[in-house]
Amino acid sequence: MLFPRPSGPWLEAVLLNTAGGWTGGDRSDTEAETVARARLCLTSQACERAYRSAGGAAEVGVRLRVGEGGRIDWLPQETILYDGAALRRRLEADVAAGGTLMVAEALLFGRLAHGEQVRRLSLRDRWTVRREGELVFADALRIEGDAAALLDGPAGGGARAAASFLLVGSGAEAALERVRPLLPPKGGAGVVREGVLFGRLLAADGHALRRALIPLILALAEAPLPKVWRL
Repeated sequence: MLFPRPSGPWLEAVLLNTAGGWTGGDRSDTEAETVARARLCLTSQACERAYRSAGGAAEVGVRLRVGEGGRIDWLPQETILYDGAALRRRLEADVAAGGTLMVAEALLFGRLAHGEQVRRLSLRDRWTVRREGELVFADALRIEGDAAALLDGPAGGGARAAASFLLVGSGAEAALERVRPLLPPKGGAGVVREGVLFGRLLAADGHALRRALIPLILALAEAPLPKVWRL
């Protein structure tokens, strides 16, 4: 991890993957916790990569614990999915009383500039969040097979990039009013229950996705982007 001089009202921590990406059989686990009233922003040094698997799936786990009145912003840069990738990813979070959690994760289906298409993909991505011990949010995304064909269908409309974002905390309802004017045509967000805001975006490519996602992150965080996002 690297700890650059903070660009906002938080401790900023940058995760490094010295392997340069994941492939079948790899396993990565990250845990982070804030004490009461502390704020932490976690991000990654660059885009992560899920490469073609010769057998088995890469397993990536993230466990976050937000102390009373504290906050964690989980803002990794995009994950690029290559043809033949197999990825199992899970995010589990526990938020104490008065705490806030913000999550934004993006997926790129191949590198369009290289003419890549993702025809073979096995992706399972699961988020589970508890607040004061109560389950308040769960989401499971699963794509198996020809991702390009799926994204070219009615659900994807030709998209090759997607992002999900979540805010859990007392400010979720007010944040929705800031977010609504920023949503692109292929995007939606809503308060799924008291104190829980969730949304998804689709875009033609990674550049278009960033152009839509960054204003949303700024609106949810009410703080500057992590420095590595601006390099």
